[in-house]
Amino acid sequence: MRIPYTLWAPIYDRLIEKPSTGVRQRSLERLGNVEGRSILLAGVGTGLDFPFLPQGAHYTGVDLTPAMLKKATERAQSLNLGIELHEGDAMALPYEDAQFDVVVMHNILAVVPNAGKALTEATRVLKPGGRILILDKFLKPGESAPFRRLLGLVSQFMATRTDVVFENLMKKRTDLTLLEDSPAMLRGWFRHILLEKKA
Repeated sequence: MRIPYTLWAPIYDRLIEKPSTGVRQRSLERLGNVEGRSILLAGVGTGLDFPFLPQGAHYTGVDLTPAMLKKATERAQSLNLGIELHEGDAMALPYEDAQFDVVVMHNILAVVPNAGKALTEATRVLKPGGRILILDKFLKPGESAPFRRLLGLVSQFMATRTDVVFENLMKKRTDLTLLEDSPAMLRGWFRHILLEKKA
C-alpha cells in the first residue's frame, strides 16, 4: 500500500480529517490515564490522532509510507508532541516482543493485505495485560453487504478493504480477551474494539 498512500498523502487530511475527528477522539478517550505508559500507534498515517492523545505517555508511531510520515512529523511538531516516528510495516513491526503497554490500531486492519498478521504483530509487541485499541470498519459475520463487498474489489488496491470480518480474525486468538465491541459510526460499520492480552 506504499504507492497508493504516497499518492493519497497530499489530499488525505482534506478528505479524512473532518469526518473522522469525533470518532477518533471518542476512541482515544478509552486510553484513560496513560502516565508512564508506552503506547504504539500502528499505521500512524498523517497523525490525525495526535491532537487527542493524552499527556504523560511515551508515544511511538509507525507507518509504511514516508509521505504520510512526513506529514505526521509536521503535525507532531506543530502540536509540540513528543513522539518517535518510524517507517515500518504493521504486518512486521520493527519492535521487540512485549515492548508496549497499549497498541492503537486506527483504520489499519482494513488497509493491510493481511489483517490477521497485523493483529498478530500488535499482540507480539504488547506486554502481557496490555491492550489493543481498534477503530475500523468491519462486516458482521454472515452479513451480505453486497455493495461493500463489491466496493472492496476495487478499493483494496487504492486505499482500503471493505470486506474484513473482525470475528474471523479472532477465531483462534486464545491470547486475547475481548473487552469492548461497540458501534462507532455509520450504523456500526465502524466499531470501537478493545482487546487485552492475557497474562
